[in-house]
Amino acid sequence: MNVVKGQKQQFVTIKGTKDGLTLHLDDTCSFKELINDLEDKLSLNQKQNDDVPIVPVHVKIGNRYLTRKQDEEIRTIIRNKKHLVVDGIDSDVISKQEALEMKRKTEIVSVARMVRSGQVLKVEGDLMLIGDVNPGGTVIADGNIFILGSLRGIAHAGYNGRNDSVIAASIMKPTQLRISDIMNRAPDYTQSDGNEMECAYIDENETIVVDRLQQLTHLRPNLTRLEGGI
Repeated sequence: MNVVKGQKQQFVTIKGTKDGLTLHLDDTCSFKELINDLEDKLSLNQKQNDDVPIVPVHVKIGNRYLTRKQDEEIRTIIRNKKHLVVDGIDSDVISKQEALEMKRKTEIVSVARMVRSGQVLKVEGDLMLIGDVNPGGTVIADGNIFILGSLRGIAHAGYNGRNDSVIAASIMKPTQLRISDIMNRAPDYTQSDGNEMECAYIDENETIVVDRLQQLTHLRPNLTRLEGGI
């Protein structure tokens, strides 16, 4: 960026929207330069808009990672201005700890065992169970549940509210199916004579439906697509 001699470089851009103000903060300058410009810009904006009601402020910081102290410093500057309240701060980067936590919640956990009556197997992310779930047994996952065996007990996928989660089993004869907060008692059907693997999912009517596993190719294409394509 070419800066005219004597002209101060701008690190903060303020845009008005129907929902309030959006602040775009430069992610290449030093944090001190950013804070100074933020203070100046907001003070100028206050003078021009002295008689306005409470205005939500959304902050976008791009590829800059903020420490807790820096995050609070930005929030304090905004809160100290009349009529302004912080609506949120968005960053395009996350910490290593946050990345590991995200990975843990989305990875497939593979378990080889039988879940007997009275036992509960619960995992974060997706569950791949190689074994049976006996009547009275329960499997729970934050994501999807895939059972290479018979499901004759309880399966609860999308435990933390993921409505797009699915349950699949080689033999689908559960006593109860749950996806997110939707529950379905034992399905009133018998599995086909061919013993095809089946899957359960939430349809457009917010109802749990059991169908052939092959339907997942159309219903949840991201489940069956390799990253990066082929």
